[in-house]
Amino acid sequence: MNLHRKGRAALVLALVAVVAMAFRVSWNALRDIAGAVGADETAAMLYPFVVDGLMALALIATLVLADRDRTFALRVLGAYTIASLVLNYVHGLVPELHGRTVDWGRLANWDPANWALVLLATSLPVGSIYFGSDLVAKVLHHRPTPIPAASANAEESTEIERKRSTAELPVSTPEPITPNAAALPRPVAVGFLKSTLPAKPYPSIAPAPAAPIEPRAVAAESTRPRRATGRVPDAAKPTRPKRTPDQLLAEARKATAGWPDAKVTGEGIRRAIRTSPANARALRDTLLAERAAASAKAA
Repeated sequence: MNLHRKGRAALVLALVAVVAMAFRVSWNALRDIAGAVGADETAAMLYPFVVDGLMALALIATLVLADRDRTFALRVLGAYTIASLVLNYVHGLVPELHGRTVDWGRLANWDPANWALVLLATSLPVGSIYFGSDLVAKVLHHRPTPIPAASANAEESTEIERKRSTAELPVSTPEPITPNAAALPRPVAVGFLKSTLPAKPYPSIAPAPAAPIEPRAVAAESTRPRRATGRVPDAAKPTRPKRTPDQLLAEARKATAGWPDAKVTGEGIRRAIRTSPANARALRDTLLAERAAASAKAA
């Protein structure tokens, strides 16, 4: 852990050194650009802090903020990085800026490019005030996401364990019951016809007096069957009338007229004329008997 902290500290120090050197390299270019657009000596010395300083502030905000605020900080960092790159590029293309012999407000020979460069150089300080204040406010109002404590996780796992289904719990096996094997006395043979022992007289026991039963009012039970309390709706009543055996036999003959003997079964007749299994079996036997009689008569 100590080595890990030392590595982080060395990485941060290296980053600070690189940023400081890059800031020093960009110092001359941004100072000369500020003097070319009309800044005095003091303003030109502070101009690099306006551009590159906001870049450092946006980098720190990117490390602290999250979600949409981090995206905003990254956009500010990218925009000011591109602006600083453009101004350094212009400083390298115009040698007159090195000796400060260029005319005020003249950063390029082509007028549209010159106007765009002057607008960029003069708008960066105003943008630094606006974006820098916004980033600082976002950092100060930022609330990091709390990390759940270990006790909360323990309570949650205990509750989940408690809510397990009883089917998942191990089934306890009852202990085997050991029968109490007690030795019974051997039976003694007794004569049923004649007793060998004299009968011993027993004293008579007087019966205990029975307490009188008090009359109580009991609700009489009615022997009449209870009538239906409601009327059966017409939709619940069967729409097909009950058929007689002759009607069933006629329908079975008509349905099985073209069937072979092997197909004349109780299940087939039941499905064909929609009757009970018992009626279907009786009709099957009748139809097979009629076909057998017709075959014998024809032979």
